[in-house]
Amino acid sequence: MTGSEAAPTTIDTSRPHPARVYDWWLGGKDNYPVDEELARKILAADGTAVRGARANRRFMHRAVRTAAEAGIRQFLDIGTGIPTEPNLHQVAQGAAAESKVVYADNDPIVLRHAEALLSSSVEGGTDYVHADVRDPETILRLAGESLDFDRPVSLSLVALTHYLGDAEDDVYGLVERYVAALAPGSFLILSQVTQDLSPEGVAKAAELFRRSGTPFHPRTLPEFSRFFDGLELLGPGVIPVYGWRPEPVDVAAQAEGVVPVYAGVARKP
Repeated sequence: MTGSEAAPTTIDTSRPHPARVYDWWLGGKDNYPVDEELARKILAADGTAVRGARANRRFMHRAVRTAAEAGIRQFLDIGTGIPTEPNLHQVAQGAAAESKVVYADNDPIVLRHAEALLSSSVEGGTDYVHADVRDPETILRLAGESLDFDRPVSLSLVALTHYLGDAEDDVYGLVERYVAALAPGSFLILSQVTQDLSPEGVAKAAELFRRSGTPFHPRTLPEFSRFFDGLELLGPGVIPVYGWRPEPVDVAAQAEGVVPVYAGVARKP
């Protein structure tokens, strides 16, 4: 396992962490009372939260299979979160056993679960980088110990960019720096919370996140679409997450109500 000294390794249980809040919404056990408290408050304010978390996971599964079916055999997942099966490497290696996967996250709890993330097919490989998305040089350098960036890579930033700001994090420039390091033929997989589809609920959820000390930045359709500038969008384009190449389970889940999340997958020409 590779790692970065730039990321803290102390678990802070005094304040909620978005990865652990997300874990609670998914029914996981790797969260603390402070995380559950915020998760419940957000769910009360925005009833789409649990549906959104589950829809994001299923989108990741579909997008990764799409990349593998297109011939991609290398995957870099940033903002991995707490392991929830099937994990990305299981999806990728289920489609193509020789796939190599690198996870990256800055949450010490994810580091604690790295052993579960590092299970792999015999033919493929799985690694973990403990570093922050805002430090692309470190992530790319350490990921480069397992991945060959001269060949196509599928880069996924699923349900991550809404925690990054335009000014303070230069989120568009940050994504551009990652994409610039990818070879032609690489994929970019993104999903992002929006107020377009649930203005009142998402506004309340965003305010609760901010009060807890977690920045939160919902984006409009044009703002989200900007992440794909210069890339070739795969059909059906940038679309609400339920509609991106849905499978029967997604069609059924859509009947439960709206999920205020946009999703898209693009190829680097």
